[in-house]
Amino acid sequence: MREAGRNALGEPLQLCSLSPKTGYLRDGHCRTRPHDLGSHVVCAQLTDEFLVFSRRRGNDLITPVTAYDFPGLQDGDRWCLYAFRWLEAHKAGLAPPVFLQSTHQRVLELVQLDVLLPYALDLPRHG
Repeated sequence: MREAGRNALGEPLQLCSLSPKTGYLRDGHCRTRPHDLGSHVVCAQLTDEFLVFSRRRGNDLITPVTAYDFPGLQDGDRWCLYAFRWLEAHKAGLAPPVFLQSTHQRVLELVQLDVLLPYALDLPRHG
């Protein structure tokens, strides 16, 4: 099996979610391809606040779309988000927490690691 890539910490990329099945390639990993203009690289644990924010920004992740086998998402689901949308939510004070071990290193082209670190659910807390 081919490696899924490297994460934001420079380590092998870990699985984000298979239930619901996420990722640009719908393989559970937040990896990307050149034609993925949104760069679905941030593995986030969704919150109701973020889902409402995203819908208001034109990306409804709540409503199921059976034609695309999309179940609709809810608070607590893990999902690969557009890096730019996550950054927008951060600036609005509504960014969901992230799993850095499952977030692709490409996120660092847009978001600095020190911005992501306070949101990380999969790293030990200090202090």
